[in-house]
Amino acid sequence: MSGLKVFVNSAKELKKVYSLAAIAMLLALRVVLGMFANATLPMFGGTVKISGAFLPIAICGAMFGPIPAALVGALGDVISFLIAPGGAYIPGFTISGALTGLIYGFALYKDNVTIPRVVIGWLINMIAVETFLAAFWFYIFFNPGYETPYLVFLSTRFISVAVKCIPEILLIFGVGKLTAKLDNRIGKKA
Repeated sequence: MSGLKVFVNSAKELKKVYSLAAIAMLLALRVVLGMFANATLPMFGGTVKISGAFLPIAICGAMFGPIPAALVGALGDVISFLIAPGGAYIPGFTISGALTGLIYGFALYKDNVTIPRVVIGWLINMIAVETFLAAFWFYIFFNPGYETPYLVFLSTRFISVAVKCIPEILLIFGVGKLTAKLDNRIGKKA
């Protein structure tokens, strides 16, 4: 399926009641997991944070495509901040959430939850969004006077990505396959 066709089909998902209800539940799950299912690993000096917030975004991408997944990623960040602000709002992380949804949506939409596609989607997201872009947001917003070089922020992101690699890929694949089966069963009845 071409990129434009994926985008168009994904946009059509927003017209279906079943899709809207499921997307809303995934958004709520994204907010809850982002707030409660996360931890900072002290053995890495507090630079590695693991969170379950990526999973509803990836699952939304697999079920409904890039547009709904981008909405879940972006709105999840904004709603999480509005419910429990933990400092200044950083719009860059909202952009990162939307990009994560787009990447997983393009990689996994329409029964494309296979190990190679999950790995490719995960790698693209981790390299582009979770490593280089996140390091950039930290560099811009948490570096007054730009005293710390960008490469310092970048190196901590590489450590974080390396730690999360296998668990996140396995979670996306396992839960993605399960939700694809459920979606097919429920979608046929709806």
